[in-house]
Amino acid sequence: MTNRGKGLLIALVLAAVSAASAAHAEEAVIKSVTNGKATISYRTQGDGPLILFIPSQGRGTEEFGALAERLAARGYRGLWVDPRGIGASKGPMEAVSFHDFADDYAAVIRKEGGQAIVAGHAYGNWIARTIASDHPDLTRGVVLVAAGARKWPKELSDAIVMINDPASTREQRLGGLRLAFFAEGNDPTPWLEGWHADVTQGQRAAMKLTNQADWWAGGTAPMLDLEGGSDPFRPASSRQELKDELGERVTVKVVEGASHALPAEKPAEVADAIADWADQLKN
Repeated sequence: MTNRGKGLLIALVLAAVSAASAAHAEEAVIKSVTNGKATISYRTQGDGPLILFIPSQGRGTEEFGALAERLAARGYRGLWVDPRGIGASKGPMEAVSFHDFADDYAAVIRKEGGQAIVAGHAYGNWIARTIASDHPDLTRGVVLVAAGARKWPKELSDAIVMINDPASTREQRLGGLRLAFFAEGNDPTPWLEGWHADVTQGQRAAMKLTNQADWWAGGTAPMLDLEGGSDPFRPASSRQELKDELGERVTVKVVEGASHALPAEKPAEVADAIADWADQLKN
């Protein structure tokens, strides 16, 4: 082999090793932390400023792999935390409030080294706002992913109850998913699975034990209100609702072609919207 050939071979080997190392660095790592009687399991992925993600009611974060990879590629370190009762996360679900759930996530942020952007999907946005209210020292910013308006039709809440009911047929659940969660043209079938009815019940009980005024404003941190363009929980008439109430700290971004399952429907667009906004934060 000529010297030129040897040099080319070495370069190719080094490139392959570098690519393999980069791929390995982006793989998720599973960790856990305790908060009183709760043990919270979470995944970390990527390297950079922290973004902690909270899933919607009765669901975990495992389904958001594409979103996690995109955020990692954009230079952020994602913390993908399963709530109590899902995966390896365990803890009391009776006589607890949003404040207890917020403390779970705060324990994760502390373990991972400081401040984080807290992003909550649907129901999870309420917990994100509670974290920002209760733990402002740990919160760089708040992202509301498909947050509902102040009021929405009861039929949407009824659809969530029906989807969680094991007695519901597959067709009934698909109908509920199309009504409440997925925009026309987006496939709802992956969400036929992944529901935890017992967790949903506990999370709803926690809502009743929490004063809305404790968390509604989401502290004082910058806030991104990321909305699905076809989300029935957030009709066009409510687009500026939070910005009108909370002022210039709120940035509104609409992702078209998505409904209430926004991060599952449009993972790349959601990741880029969060990263674009986070890139502009001063602290």
